[in-house]
Amino acid sequence: MAIAPHDSLVAALSRPGWREYLELTKPKVTMLIVFTAIVGMVLASPGMVPLPVLVFGTLGIAMASASAAALNHILDRRIDKQMARTRRRPLATGSLRTSQALVFAGVLCAASMLLLWGSAGSLCALLTFGSVIGYAVIYTTWLKHTTPQNIVIGGAAGAAPPLLGWVAVTHSIDPQALVLFLIVFTWTPPHFWSLAIARREEYAKVGIPMLPVTHGVAYTRQQILLYTVLLIFCTLIPAVIGMSGIIYLAAAIVLDARFLYLAVALHRGDRPELPIRTFRFSITYLMTLFGAFIADHYYRLLV
Repeated sequence: MAIAPHDSLVAALSRPGWREYLELTKPKVTMLIVFTAIVGMVLASPGMVPLPVLVFGTLGIAMASASAAALNHILDRRIDKQMARTRRRPLATGSLRTSQALVFAGVLCAASMLLLWGSAGSLCALLTFGSVIGYAVIYTTWLKHTTPQNIVIGGAAGAAPPLLGWVAVTHSIDPQALVLFLIVFTWTPPHFWSLAIARREEYAKVGIPMLPVTHGVAYTRQQILLYTVLLIFCTLIPAVIGMSGIIYLAAAIVLDARFLYLAVALHRGDRPELPIRTFRFSITYLMTLFGAFIADHYYRLLV
C-alpha cells in the first residue's frame, strides 16, 4: 500500500530532532557540572592540565552527566506531565518515545565509561558511573519520593564532578579534592530548597516530599540559612589550608556576603520573589566561585 505524500510529511515532522535529544541532557546543568569538573582538573595539575585528560576526560564526564539527565527524564516522565516547570520536556509532550530516550542514555553512558577508562583511569570511570547511578537511580527513583532530606543525601552525586576532575588527573582521591566536593555538597541544599519553596505547590500536587511540602516554608527558610552559613565556612577552607590564595579568598568573601544577605532576607521576610532570586543567584555564585579557583591557581603559578 502506497504512503500518501501528506502522511510522509507528517511522519517526517513527527520524528524527534537533535533539539529534543539535547533537551534530554539538561544542557545548562551539564555545563555547570562540566565546568566544576574542569576546575578539579586544573587544581590537581601543577601546570597545565594534560591535554588528553582535558579533552577526553571532560567529554566523558559531560556524556555521563547527559546520560544521567536523560535517565532522570525517563524516570520522571509521568510526574513531569503534571508540573508546569517540566511539562514541556520531550517525554512529557510525547515528542520522544521512552525507548528512544533509553537507547540514547545507554549509548551515552557506555561511551562515557570507555572514554574515561582510557583517558582518565579506572577510578575516575568507576566513580563517575557511581555518580550516574546515585543521581539517576537512587535519588530519582527512591530518595526523591521517600524523604524530605532527598536533596541532602542525593546531593553527594551532584557534588562529585570536581572530585571526578581531580581524580582524572591524579588517579587518587586527595583531601583537597574532598574540599571541592564539600563545597558543592553544602551548596546544594540552599540552591535547591530555594527553588522548592517557589515550586512547593507543584511538588505537593505530585506527592513529592520536598522539605517545604513536609515541614513548611518557615522551616525550610531556616534550613537554607543554616546551610548557607555552613557553606561559607566550607568556602574558607581552601584559603586556610593554603589550597588557594588572595584572589579566591576575595571572591569567596564577596560571594558569601551576598548569599548570606539573600538567605537572611529569605528567612526574615515574605517577599514572593526572594526564593527564585536566591535560586538564580546560587547558580551565579557557584560558577563565579569556581572561576575564582582557576584565576587564583594560574595567578599563583605566574608569580
